Amino acid sequence: MSRGAAQHHFRTREDLVTAAVEYLGEVQVTQLREQAEELPAGESRIETVVDMLLNLYTGPMFRAALHLWIAASTDEGLRAVLVPLEARVGREAHRVAVELLGVAETQGGVREMVQATLDLARGLGLANLLSDDTRRRAKIIRQWARVLGSALPEPGSAEERPNERETTGVAR
Repeated sequence: MSRGAAQHHFRTREDLVTAAVEYLGEVQVTQLREQAEELPAGESRIETVVDMLLNLYTGPMFRAALHLWIAASTDEGLRAVLVPLEARVGREAHRVAVELLGVAETQGGVREMVQATLDLARGLGLANLLSDDTRRRAKIIRQWARVLGSALPEPGSAEERPNERETTGVAR
């Protein structure tokens, strides 16, 4: 897009960044949902979901988001716009991950394990920036799927606890 076209559609740089982050988030969630339609049932589902989530942070969408984060780290105006948007995108990624894993956040430890998965994914995405980390990441995916499989309650199990936000009044 030319600078003139961008200025025609977006009055400020912050408007452009807002639209870009919203678009990146929508594309990533759409990609996850499309892949989810072909998820297997049973134990192999966890490894497939982990693979989907960890590889979500290795593509061009993650690289674009990373460039925005870096710019926002030194630009207060950009940071003020980006932080709430990224929080919203992060909550949506978390929600989709919970859904794909077939568990409920009211079950003990689910919130933390899902967040650890997303944090691991971002870290592996960074590791993949300068060199292809596919082989090492595949081993990590298999091992993390085993960890999740043993740590997460079975989908639909009765092991539940009150939601942390309800008991502590703390939002994510």
